Amino acid sequence: MDLCDNPNNGFNGGIEFRSNEESLADLTSQIHQLPCCIKHNGPCAVSQYFKPNKAGVEVEGLDVEEAFFRGRKLEGLRVPVPDGYEGYVLGKKKNQRGKRKDSDSCDDDSNSWETCASFRNITYWNHDSFPSQNDAFLRCFHWFSVAEALHKPVSSEDIAGTTTHGSGKAE
Repeated sequence: MDLCDNPNNGFNGGIEFRSNEESLADLTSQIHQLPCCIKHNGPCAVSQYFKPNKAGVEVEGLDVEEAFFRGRKLEGLRVPVPDGYEGYVLGKKKNQRGKRKDSDSCDDDSNSWETCASFRNITYWNHDSFPSQNDAFLRCFHWFSVAEALHKPVSSEDIAGTTTHGSGKAE
């Protein structure tokens, strides 16, 4: 489905998800969130320089990994994508000539994206502390259960069991 095809979608652009029949690269265990900004957009032999290993340390029941980036020690944790969710790597949609789209029309919108790969876990890294359950990155995963609770269908029995008025009796 390409959201760009829907003129009522509320934004100019879209994400084109490939169907299951098309094979996506599986980058499970290769997705990393680093505590830095890398200002390079192109090929690089990352695996030659970034070599995560098990640290042999367990913090709050979490198996910690360690790596070095530009001489700085990083402590990391591999986190699975929650059940019922998918992780995708997106790339700017290319036109017929293999170039990135850059015009303002919906057909050539620079805000059009396509899925390039999928993943089932992500490793996040701290450079000044061990990973913990209090890290902002891990806490953001709590929103999945909040969103699920907010969007779960409510039955009339659920409403009847929680509705009370001044008398304290459920209606």
